[in-house]
Amino acid sequence: MITSLYASLSALLIVRLALLVIKLRRKNRVSVGDGGIEELQLAIRAHANAVEWIPISLLLLLMLELNGAPTLLIHILGGTLLIGRILHAMGLPTKDIKKRVLGMQITIYLLIGLAVLNLLFLAFAGVIKF
Repeated sequence: MITSLYASLSALLIVRLALLVIKLRRKNRVSVGDGGIEELQLAIRAHANAVEWIPISLLLLLMLELNGAPTLLIHILGGTLLIGRILHAMGLPTKDIKKRVLGMQITIYLLIGLAVLNLLFLAFAGVIKF
């Protein structure tokens, strides 16, 4: 399945973001919470944000794949998910608002697109009627 490629790459991104949090916790000797350290707060949010948005995106991508969407479309959407999440992950800890906003916009529009495409596939299959 194509979605497994994007799930695997997304998992590696989540692990990378988690390792950054661990590194900053050790550096600042903070075992729980953020210790009021802005750099750690931003790293925690970058990780949490990825964990919040990636699963639903991958679920919708998988459903679209299972609904018979073309291979190229799945690759385009999966690649778009990764680009959006990487941009956001790069922008948050560095306070690069342009990357952060662009990453979030890509993710939100992708999520909307995935939802609409799944509904359309279901409608064309006669599962739902509008």
